[in-house]
Amino acid sequence: MEDPQVAAVERAMVAIRRSQSRRALQRLTGDVEFDPALFGVIDAVEEGPEAATVTSVADRMGVDQPRASRLVARAVEAGLLRRVADQADGRRSTLELTELGAGHAERVHRFRREVFDAAMRGWSEHERREFARLLTAFVAELGRRHQEGQRSRVPVEHPVPPGCPGELLKSGPDSSSLDHVEPVTETNPEPGR
Repeated sequence: MEDPQVAAVERAMVAIRRSQSRRALQRLTGDVEFDPALFGVIDAVEEGPEAATVTSVADRMGVDQPRASRLVARAVEAGLLRRVADQADGRRSTLELTELGAGHAERVHRFRREVFDAAMRGWSEHERREFARLLTAFVAELGRRHQEGQRSRVPVEHPVPPGCPGELLKSGPDSSSLDHVEPVTETNPEPGR
């Protein structure tokens, strides 16, 4: 028997994915220079505590290494990223945001937060905090299951088909520029609690 709450979450996640398509975001921003494909790369570079590489960008975006390499090259060519020689390993280069990239990233973060804030307008502080807590926990669990599946190279108990909620964490940049869901630290300083 199907759980109606799980079905409702699935429908909501599909609707989120559609509302965050390139075309939808460009209509909202009215910005023809906004390139969501490259901001998927910027999100991936910003994501981890360790220095980003093409390999880590590929992993974080859930794309193969050649695709990540092409996207990184486009971001470097656009002046959003730069390659820096790794001091510990001269054969490897790491990626970092340029001043232009950091400025664009801040603009996108601000835009996303404005959209999310508008969507929750009228919610009580408690509802916003609880939603942030639950969404952060939900996304963390999807990410954990995705990592388990990658490590074992076999499907986890409930594999996530392409286009479903788990794909929001690791889908390619062509499908959405908001694929990476950030914890809402302002209202939820301790995700998962």
